[in-house]
Amino acid sequence: MSKKTSKVRLQKEMRAFVQDPPPFIPRVHVNERNMLEWHLLMEGPHGTPFEDGWYVAKLKFPGEYPFKPPSIFMCTPNGRFATGTRLCLSMSDFHPESWNPGWSVATVAKGLLSFMLEDAVTTGAVVTTGVEQDARDVQGDVPGARGRGV
Repeated sequence: MSKKTSKVRLQKEMRAFVQDPPPFIPRVHVNERNMLEWHLLMEGPHGTPFEDGWYVAKLKFPGEYPFKPPSIFMCTPNGRFATGTRLCLSMSDFHPESWNPGWSVATVAKGLLSFMLEDAVTTGAVVTTGVEQDARDVQGDVPGARGRGV
């Protein structure tokens, strides 16, 4: 698939995402000069350790998208994933064998949020206590997003 075809698919998905964002993921920012890089704003769901927090994730799509999966990074300190580290998730470029080209950006975003709420250890995950997580949230001030308690 050409980069042009990937761009057309991502433009379509961006419109769909903006019109009907997934729960707890109200905003998306796409780099106008590079449609292959997206930033997601995620709200910590109620009743979770991430409640009242705002978190930013970065998705980097390959030119072969949707036939190859994106790289996924967390930008905001959150106590669950290291920032700036590629995350090893079943829907990321760490596991191209499990990627499904029928999945959309919204599917990836929902999967990332779901995995954020789990305790499974994976590449890019950090192990913290609730107190440590609260401290990271307070320190994690990112423009447009902030952790709990800020």
